[in-house]
Amino acid sequence: MSDVTFPTDRQRPFDPPDEATELRERADMHRMTFADGHRGWLVTGYSAARAVLAHPHFSNRPELAHPPIQGSLLRARLQKDAKTPPGFFLRMDEPEHARFRRLLTGQFTVRRMKMLEPRVEEIANACLDDMAAVGGPVDLVEKFALPIPSLVICELLGVPYEDRAQFQEDTKLLVNLETKAEDAMAALGRITAFMYGLVQRKRKEPADDLISGLIESGELDDEELAGVSLLLLVAGHETTANMLGLGTYALLTNPAQLAAMRDDPSVVENGVEELLRYLTIIHLGPMRTALDDVEIEGNLIEAGECVALHLPTVNRDPSRFPDGDRLDVGRPAGGHLTFGHGIHQCLGQQLARIEMRIGYPALLRRFPGLRLAVTPEEVPMRSDMSIYGVHRLPVTW
Repeated sequence: MSDVTFPTDRQRPFDPPDEATELRERADMHRMTFADGHRGWLVTGYSAARAVLAHPHFSNRPELAHPPIQGSLLRARLQKDAKTPPGFFLRMDEPEHARFRRLLTGQFTVRRMKMLEPRVEEIANACLDDMAAVGGPVDLVEKFALPIPSLVICELLGVPYEDRAQFQEDTKLLVNLETKAEDAMAALGRITAFMYGLVQRKRKEPADDLISGLIESGELDDEELAGVSLLLLVAGHETTANMLGLGTYALLTNPAQLAAMRDDPSVVENGVEELLRYLTIIHLGPMRTALDDVEIEGNLIEAGECVALHLPTVNRDPSRFPDGDRLDVGRPAGGHLTFGHGIHQCLGQQLARIEMRIGYPALLRRFPGLRLAVTPEEVPMRSDMSIYGVHRLPVTW
């Protein structure tokens, strides 16, 4: 059987590519040819994906990886001489990864995140007030989905919200698969310089925020602090913003599920987990590279071979999620791999959950007549971005 390539062409906006689903029905793992000709593996099954993410003999370092698809940004990120920026712990292995993770774990506990709930509610209600004042139609991404997580992460880190234009545009360039390599690197340079300058200001004028707290610990230099802050800033607003936008779109096309999220507080927690599973906005990876020969599900992955996970398909594996192609906000929560698994599991997942548990019902209750202001075919999808979602979501009420 010939090697496969990474499936990307979706037939429907909320479903994985049919090709990926068909591959999963054949097997959990497949020999795959990467965009640079490397011969590695594609994982489409749940148990195999979980095993790869948990295994200590897989690396997340970019210089060992290979691009799964053609795309100048991914090639630039994953080129062989790539260097992980200081503090960018997501792309580090142990023990370097653990050093940064240890410093940050205490900042993102469930208890500490719950303390943010009143402020998240204030921010969400302010966005809804602004929508009501403007009147429909509005772009929900611009007025609701993007401002909530952006303002929350800015306040948490200590980034002035009025400076958001400086990082939001550069973030778009970083996650756009069609961005030229030199433009992506320039954007990364600008946003890194912005964070470095902010760290230096915080050294002189500390405040009650996460960056100042990390400075006070005395364990990180300014370059590391800027890298950590950059990672948290980008991850903290880009992912949740896309979940709020895409999740609302999915609910608008599923009236019964929308009504449950709006009217029944007891299903909201499950509903958020179900939307995370069903939509799986991380649609190009994650990837890992074997440091030694590893056997997964009876397949020998040789040292140096790269493994690409197709998470949208993994999260619908019927062996773990029966009837997984159906959105059901009452489905028992948990088990999905949207936030990853193992040592690199998303650090800010509790904050993302709080923003969604507050955001979805607040929006749907304030505007019970919420509906699309365009046809579904006119909603522009983020197939060209490394994080899936909607570019815009025109709505009215």
